[in-house]
Amino acid sequence: MPQRKGLENHTIGSGFLLLGFSDPCSLQDLGFTVFLVIYLMVLAGYRLIALITVVDSSLHSPMYFFLRNLSFLEICYTSVTLPKMLVAFLMEDGRISFLGCAAQMYFLVSLGSIECLLLAAMAYDRYRAICDPLRYTLIMTRGLCIRLVGGSWMAVVPVQIGQTYQVFTLPFCASRDLHHFFCDVPPLLELACADTFWNQVMLYIIILVFAIFPFSLIVSSYIKIITAILKTPSALGRHKAFSTCSSHLGVVMLFYGSATVVYLKQRSKNTVEADKYLALFHTVVMPMFNPVIYSLRNKEVSMALKRLLWTK
Repeated sequence: MPQRKGLENHTIGSGFLLLGFSDPCSLQDLGFTVFLVIYLMVLAGYRLIALITVVDSSLHSPMYFFLRNLSFLEICYTSVTLPKMLVAFLMEDGRISFLGCAAQMYFLVSLGSIECLLLAAMAYDRYRAICDPLRYTLIMTRGLCIRLVGGSWMAVVPVQIGQTYQVFTLPFCASRDLHHFFCDVPPLLELACADTFWNQVMLYIIILVFAIFPFSLIVSSYIKIITAILKTPSALGRHKAFSTCSSHLGVVMLFYGSATVVYLKQRSKNTVEADKYLALFHTVVMPMFNPVIYSLRNKEVSMALKRLLWTK
């Protein structure tokens, strides 16, 4: 297949230019301030949740073990993109090295895939707690929880290494102008000067395995959970069951809703600007809401937070 004019062999020393940071200086100053505040809120929110689930003995259950791991994951997830974005806004320089771009894409898609599996594990935990309460402690042992979390990491890591290698062995065009705030699979494939059919196939297989399949498990779990809750004769029991699930369900809807728009929406040249801001919302802004959802919608977390603050 003939290569397009302007093709350039990529080398370790070459890099990309992230054009998401090409706004006027006044907007870059505003962007730096806004994203610095977001990053500090994310770090503070998730560290506080992790601290509460460790310190408060009433939260030493599988549900909060998963929440603690989710908090660690979200800190890593936002740290993949936000520090680099802050430097780019501050220095007014969107350049990123070839290896830096590859590392950023790898960790971004890996951590996003692990989050999908972890959210599914949390849904399974809620299913066992509500639909099979008598055997819950026998089934959801600490060993099983550790295997579910560890298995999520082990399943994702080799697959995403393969996808990263597949993307970054493509020939990229000489301009290397990436119309995005960070390195992600869709904009990088658009920049390639070669047939990306098999890369697209690989991307959709990964989405199917690590996003759609876990989501189907979450939906199946919640259908059974809601059915069981509606059969509960006590109104207080129904309310308590709904309250323990509502925070997780809210996070799932927010995460999958924004991810669907970013990765499954039809992309075109006319939607480049919209696409990069939608991806920014999913990757940077959305994680900021999760600590708020868990602290406001989960009574056990909010009560533990009050106890922690009152003892100071």
